[in-house]
Amino acid sequence: MRLLTVPGRKTGRPYTTPVAPVLIDGTHYLVQAYPNADWVKNVRAAGYGTLTRGRQIEWVNLVEVPQAERGPILREFPVQNPRGVGAFVRNGLVASESPEGFAAAAPRCPMFRVIPKD
Repeated sequence: MRLLTVPGRKTGRPYTTPVAPVLIDGTHYLVQAYPNADWVKNVRAAGYGTLTRGRQIEWVNLVEVPQAERGPILREFPVQNPRGVGAFVRNGLVASESPEGFAAAAPRCPMFRVIPKD
């Protein structure tokens, strides 16, 4: 788990939410179980933020992943973050807890590629 902090799209005030990144081939991805969540809207507006784990703070750019690329990444979510699967199922975003169920939900799942700032 990490804490994602992004500026609010209206106020510019920083907002923080817990996230569980998926790691594939050295790249982290953030996936959201609630497509209309405020942090998703804020990330779309700002395009950057910080990821914090303990005392380590990393400034990152956040780039929305095109729907066509989301399926293979979503297959990894239930494998890497089994505790987060329930939220996706409860809100009807995915039909099943299987990797295939997650891949099928690609058009409905907001996803952002995490790019560390230099």
